[in-house]
Amino acid sequence: MTSDVRQARRSRGGYVLPLIVVTLMSVFFLVALRSGDPSRLPSPLIGKPVPQFSLGPIEGLEAGSGVSSADLANGEVTIVNMWASWCGPCIQEHPQLVALKQQHNVRLIGINYKDEPGAARRFLARHGNPFDSIGADTTGRVAIDWGVYGVPETYVVDGNGRIAVKFIGPLSASAIESQILPAIAKAKNASVRDAQS
Repeated sequence: MTSDVRQARRSRGGYVLPLIVVTLMSVFFLVALRSGDPSRLPSPLIGKPVPQFSLGPIEGLEAGSGVSSADLANGEVTIVNMWASWCGPCIQEHPQLVALKQQHNVRLIGINYKDEPGAARRFLARHGNPFDSIGADTTGRVAIDWGVYGVPETYVVDGNGRIAVKFIGPLSASAIESQILPAIAKAKNASVRDAQS
């Protein structure tokens, strides 16, 4: 065997080991990414006041005056939902928000994330508007301050303006029953205790 042939075989072998390592690492990361439940990610904001913000309404939407952090510290437990018209899971969850409002008469605030005003108005006209008020987060800055991973995300805010629960992803009827309604009841009880002390 000539030295050129041996050299060619050695140089090809030098590529195989890094390729195997990169492939194994890619498989490991893919499995790790798919095995987690993003709705279980902890939020450092739980138990803390909502970040300071003030948002105007969706341009051209008659029913909507905007929303601010001060609106969330008025003594009433509030559900805050971050949504967008271009978000498929938001379309999936929207009937659950409408039912939540109708069946439980909760205070529901919407924050429209990085959306075109016309698209947001059409979304609400087509699917219904369960929100008591809506703020337009056109830049996404408020969502960043809230620690949003991606829309939809839903928060239960107690009457003192503290975040009690963060739910990542589209709400389902079972999630509302098992997580959101108990969090509302707990936040109401905490608000009553705070008012009495």
